[in-house]
Amino acid sequence: MSEQIKFIVDQLNGPPFNKNFNLISFDSLQPINLLQILNDVITQINLQEASDLREEDPEQRVLRMLNFLRIMKYKPKTENVSTFRQGLVQGDKSVVYPIIQWLLENLKDLKKRAYLARYLVKVDIPQDMFIDNEVTETHSMYLELIEQFKELHKESEQIKETGVSAAEVKKDILAMEEEQDQLRKRITRVKKRVDAVANKDKLMLAAKQLRQEREKEANLIEQKQTQKSQMVHTEQKLNRLQVQLKDLRSSAIGITPEGLIKRLEEENQVNSFLTKEKFPKEINAKKNYLSTLRKVADEPAMGQNEIDALNKKIKILSTETNSLVEKRMARSDPTDDKISVFRQQAAVIANKKNSAAESLQEAMDEYSSVESDFKEKREKLKDTDGVEILKGEEFKRYVNKLRGKSTLYKKKRLELSEIQAEIGVLSRTKEILQSKDEQTQAFLSNLEAKHGVSGFHNTKEELEKVSTIKSELDEQKGKTLEDISKMVVQLTNTIAQKKNSLAPIIVELRPLRQQCQEMTIEYDERKSVYETTAAGLESNISKLDQEVRGSHEDVLNLERKFHQLNAMIEITDLQMNRIEEEMKLYVLNNSTKKSYRDQYTQKIHEQEVLGKSLKEQQKYVRESHGPNLLQMKMWSDLLLLMKAKKTVSDQNVFRDKSPTHYEQDHLVL
Repeated sequence: MSEQIKFIVDQLNGPPFNKNFNLISFDSLQPINLLQILNDVITQINLQEASDLREEDPEQRVLRMLNFLRIMKYKPKTENVSTFRQGLVQGDKSVVYPIIQWLLENLKDLKKRAYLARYLVKVDIPQDMFIDNEVTETHSMYLELIEQFKELHKESEQIKETGVSAAEVKKDILAMEEEQDQLRKRITRVKKRVDAVANKDKLMLAAKQLRQEREKEANLIEQKQTQKSQMVHTEQKLNRLQVQLKDLRSSAIGITPEGLIKRLEEENQVNSFLTKEKFPKEINAKKNYLSTLRKVADEPAMGQNEIDALNKKIKILSTETNSLVEKRMARSDPTDDKISVFRQQAAVIANKKNSAAESLQEAMDEYSSVESDFKEKREKLKDTDGVEILKGEEFKRYVNKLRGKSTLYKKKRLELSEIQAEIGVLSRTKEILQSKDEQTQAFLSNLEAKHGVSGFHNTKEELEKVSTIKSELDEQKGKTLEDISKMVVQLTNTIAQKKNSLAPIIVELRPLRQQCQEMTIEYDERKSVYETTAAGLESNISKLDQEVRGSHEDVLNLERKFHQLNAMIEITDLQMNRIEEEMKLYVLNNSTKKSYRDQYTQKIHEQEVLGKSLKEQQKYVRESHGPNLLQMKMWSDLLLLMKAKKTVSDQNVFRDKSPTHYEQDHLVL
């Protein structure tokens, strides 16, 4: 805790906070002041969160801070969300200190995240609003703008990471322009040299052909290398396909169409079990867990009194459930359930199914991971030029290893197929037994109703239960056959007594059946009356629904017009405020802040002065252009004349080698 406080105090005393805390003063802050410091740190990350906590409602404050922390993806150390909220409401140090530390440690990243959250966190719009076409269009445009913002932000981040700046680009452009000028000068010098060479066109044509042939040679070399690499890849692919073909042929030995159909049926059963039973249960469980988490997150902060009341309710309900379970256990007899054996078998089968499905899922995950690794290694192998080929003992070891794995895989596959077949057989037997049980129950009930002894089956079941109890007792205590016969006699006597007791009940039941028939006739008549009245009410309800929808659409249209008019009023108010401000600045003639009119007039005046100066320069250039050209021509003529005189003087010197000629000045104009 001391290291945490020290880090927080050091960060708060530095820029941009510039606080003046020490360890004691910071640790002795009141909860409201501590929350204000937390809000200051949040404001440094996002300026829109700035507020004075003394004037803000505590519930709104906590909701605002929790929303900010949710957007920033803060994970509290405590798993209990209610205690975290309560600590944030009360300004508890154990809750607030870790938040401040986390915010200060990740200040730069959180600023970036808050900036992106302003544009990427989508606005929640009720589904009823999407009835309006304008709302749907604006929402689609809003989503498109979000995507554009993502792409532009990625491009800007990439440009920032590359470190390219405008100054460097300007330097590169200037260097390229200088290189361009140097190349032009070189080209002019080379042209001057080439102009004096005889057979210039033939030599240029030969050089061009030589360059084309060299380019063709380089292209052919590249094509040769690519073809070699393609040939290597095709050979590798051919080897892999041959190995796969051998494996398929070896695995296809002894397989019949019936076996293939059986395998496909087993795979179909497994897939149907996964899609219809296993995956829906997992999805529903995750949905329920997610809904509970959302409910917990959406609930407001609770006080200690509310928590105590909830704990009391939980205790009362737990005691009630325990008492009900005890009553049920006291009433129910384990021998009364006739389908307990089938239920146990079904539970065993379900457990086997779940375990087999889990093992299958693990195997599929392992297969997918191995396949992804294989693809990555294949891509790496494509990038390399050569391929390492196993030879000799290494290849034999590799083959033996593969054979061992293939045998293990086949064994596991057979075990899985046997388990799947057993699951199918057991499930089918379960369905058949259930259907037979239902049919027998219905048949027995019909027979009892015909003969007027509807409770005979129950007595028979009781007899069977008693017989099962008797057999268990006989196995446990080892009674003799005489005891069994006595028990049979007693049971027959009890059955006769039951029949005698049921006879008057059956006699009383016959007039009740006639009364039931009369009641059913009356029930059918009243049901028809009810259906006719219900149909009339439904038609009236449909008409009222149509009227309500029409009025709802009218209300939506009026609301849309109302919002449009409000927006237009706000725009006109802003324009009027801008005009009033411009008029005030123009009337007051303030020196510190100028109006737009003064600024634009000043810019126009500057541009006019610049235009006048440019026109004067243009006029001077036009006037001096002709004389300057004439002067340039005279200087060029003078240079030609001087060159001609120099050549003449050199020729005279070589012709006449007398000393008098050398002393003469032949360059006098």
